[in-house]
Amino acid sequence: MAFRDKDLTTPGPIMVDGRQLKRYHVDQPERRIEPEVEKAAYDLLPALLADAPRDGTPAAGWVVLHRGADTGAYLLAYTWVWDNALEIRVGVAGQPVLDCPDQDPAHFVQLRRPVVGCVWEVAVLEHERAAWVRHMLAPESPDLPGYLRDTRAEGPVGR
Repeated sequence: MAFRDKDLTTPGPIMVDGRQLKRYHVDQPERRIEPEVEKAAYDLLPALLADAPRDGTPAAGWVVLHRGADTGAYLLAYTWVWDNALEIRVGVAGQPVLDCPDQDPAHFVQLRRPVVGCVWEVAVLEHERAAWVRHMLAPESPDLPGYLRDTRAEGPVGR
């Protein structure tokens, strides 16, 4: 199987139900995430986060919207809990093997399997863990605005 990098962009943070979320998009160099796929993914996000715990940890995290090379599209919502742990909720579209009803990359459903992410998506996780420690855990006072500004560099992602 041939491996290749994909492109990572950071469209800027969003607020969803009181949660501040950084955004990362992973797409194919020759095909960007279609507007209808992006809209459908972000329309699902409030439902994905509806049961996320509110435990006193700053309501923050990040999302990765990833457009696969085939018909698949993936939305991963990572939220911080218990001060130093992560929870994930995932939406998928266009991937019947993951119980999607069709191959439409704009028809998202919630994934109920215990998936953390693929090699392109977890590249962001490496950066986010370090950023959370750097801005929220290590300083005398947590710096949520600093954390939200600290994103992984745009460009090739995967290797």
